[in-house]
Amino acid sequence: MFLTAAQILWEYREAFLKGLAVTLEMSAIIWSVGIVLGFTLGWLGATYRDSVGQVVRWTSFVLGGVPILVFLFWLHYPAQAMFNLVIDPFYTATFTFTVINVVAIAELVRGALMDFPQQYLTAAKVCGVPARQTFLRIQLPLLLRGVIPALLMLQIVMLHTTLFASLISVEEIFRIAQRINALIYKPVEIYTALGVFFLAVSLPVNGFALWFKARYTRDTSEN
Repeated sequence: MFLTAAQILWEYREAFLKGLAVTLEMSAIIWSVGIVLGFTLGWLGATYRDSVGQVVRWTSFVLGGVPILVFLFWLHYPAQAMFNLVIDPFYTATFTFTVINVVAIAELVRGALMDFPQQYLTAAKVCGVPARQTFLRIQLPLLLRGVIPALLMLQIVMLHTTLFASLISVEEIFRIAQRINALIYKPVEIYTALGVFFLAVSLPVNGFALWFKARYTRDTSEN
């Protein structure tokens, strides 16, 4: 089976590489925009708790109750029909998943900032440490230690989520696999090869996240 899967991958390598390129391009946008905007929105949410913070909380709550696939289809069909727009499915899918990633990261960062032990900041202030140095040398390192493992795992989830883009005709790697399977009907071999690919990407990142969490994450609530 694995030999046949390798043969299929080699025979249709150009198609698989094109699909892989689309998947990686989509993921790169989702990750980069999500992390930058998510961290910014999370910081604003923790700083302005009664305004931005409430928006982040309720947006996360609402999106958490809507299946990703339903959200994607709504933006692709009803929303575009309402505004008489025709948008490339790639951009619709990328936008949908980026919004989900931004909100998820913002809530993660906001929660970490809200739970940060204030005695650390008070001690730094009493010792005369400038606010900028307090943030860079005390608050930021501790926050990153707590956030990075969950952040990495979230990005792997977003990579897996890109498979939904095939349902609105985005030519990513899963849709390419479906097309090839329709031609030669080798579902076991094709989807096994696809699974191995995602495992090869996901396992090292998940392993690093778990190692990082065990090595660097500490419970600071009682210190």
